[in-house]
Amino acid sequence: MKHYIKTRHEKFITDFETIVNIDSSSDNKDGIERVARFFENRFKNIGLDTKILFLGEEKVPCLYAEHRPSKKPFDIMFLGHMDTVFPTGEVEKRPFSIKDNKAFGPGVCDMKGGLLVVLHVLETLKHEGILDSLSVCVAFNGDEETGSNASKEWIMSTAEKSRRTFVFEPCRPGYRFVLQRKGGGWFQVIVKGQEAHAGADPEKGINAVVELAHQIVKINQLNQNKVETTAQTTVIKGGDKVNIIPNRAEAWVDVRILKLEEKERIETFFKTLAKHPYLKGSEITIQGGINRPPMESGDATRKLWELVQSTGKKIGLPMEWISTGGCSDGNYTSAAGTPTIDGMGIVGANSHRTDEYAELGSIDNMVLLVAQVCRAIGEKG
Repeated sequence: MKHYIKTRHEKFITDFETIVNIDSSSDNKDGIERVARFFENRFKNIGLDTKILFLGEEKVPCLYAEHRPSKKPFDIMFLGHMDTVFPTGEVEKRPFSIKDNKAFGPGVCDMKGGLLVVLHVLETLKHEGILDSLSVCVAFNGDEETGSNASKEWIMSTAEKSRRTFVFEPCRPGYRFVLQRKGGGWFQVIVKGQEAHAGADPEKGINAVVELAHQIVKINQLNQNKVETTAQTTVIKGGDKVNIIPNRAEAWVDVRILKLEEKERIETFFKTLAKHPYLKGSEITIQGGINRPPMESGDATRKLWELVQSTGKKIGLPMEWISTGGCSDGNYTSAAGTPTIDGMGIVGANSHRTDEYAELGSIDNMVLLVAQVCRAIGEKG
């Protein structure tokens, strides 16, 4: 067994270098498909029925694989994404590398390391003769970093056929997993005013920037609450020349909610905002909405966590769970009513940054943990 684990670890590193060194930003469909083909071949080798789907108008490459001995619901759904936030050409600048027991490279923890945990868990279960006692499915999409617009319905419908979902976003340092995530979305506030000469005829103008500024103050008041809703104005545009009263201004607002019931309140707030301009004659238009539901940790999820936590403690891991404001596709599986544990991937940090890293020492631990949890689920039936 020790020889097998050593060989598996070495193979993991080789696989890691292979897929990290494929540029697969969300707009690079060819790169995402290359990652999908890598997994397609390996999943087929262990007997999973595997296919690559091209979803939505943009034909986003997604990979689906299943092992289903019977028609019963899947025991486990393994969920991950193949796209990264880094542009094409990033691999050439900083390819996969290892330093001080950490791996570096574009998407190394978010979340190509997590995808490999899925692969090596399933290969381990096949090697140990456990896979045939389980009904499992794998869903890897290619547009998570841009909101999963083409794949979210597919993800939710797959979750509805599954008894539980494991999401392979990175595990936080110290073996901290994610049971709760905020949902969210964005709103664009567009103000139309009236241009005028800023020096000669300012009274003839309606300053769209001033109007927008007053609306931003109102929006900021959404942060004063006890339910942890946040509304952050992150991008502002307005004005063209210093001597012209601006006739247009716009702002983008990032909104996060912890509870689903906040969705209606927030969307009503923005609709009302458009009806009450500060400056007479200005017009306000609102676009956007809450498009990703919160991932809430209900009783079934807590019960599933008890199994994951107890299994981890048996192998000496300091198991904890956290709540985070960041979203993942676990938001969708949770909204579908499926108990969901997130952060089941390789331990790492600094996602979306050039110093993103994955802890190589967590590879064997995470593969062992997830495999042992799968074994326990198979034994329970």
